[in-house]
Amino acid sequence: MNLFKKQVEVNETSSASVKVLGSGCAKCNQLEKATVEALQQLNMDTTIDHVKDYAKIAMYGVMSTPALVIDEKVVSYGKVLTKDEVVKILQELRG
Repeated sequence: MNLFKKQVEVNETSSASVKVLGSGCAKCNQLEKATVEALQQLNMDTTIDHVKDYAKIAMYGVMSTPALVIDEKVVSYGKVLTKDEVVKILQELRG
């Protein structure tokens, strides 16, 4: 099975619209915390799925974590975003 087909399967079976990709390290947890705070600030009721399985992370084409996925689109990887950066991204993507 090629990577594109795996990506499509991830998109079809996923129900969470906001995901943090990473092993559960301190940086991944910081990104998750900033994302929760951003969602609360925007009064968005969104479930965050923390994906720790490296095979699933690789399906997104992400090789550097932490990464943030919104509506199945990788919007950031390899760095910890601040709450304000996440707010800006959410506003741009969701209005």
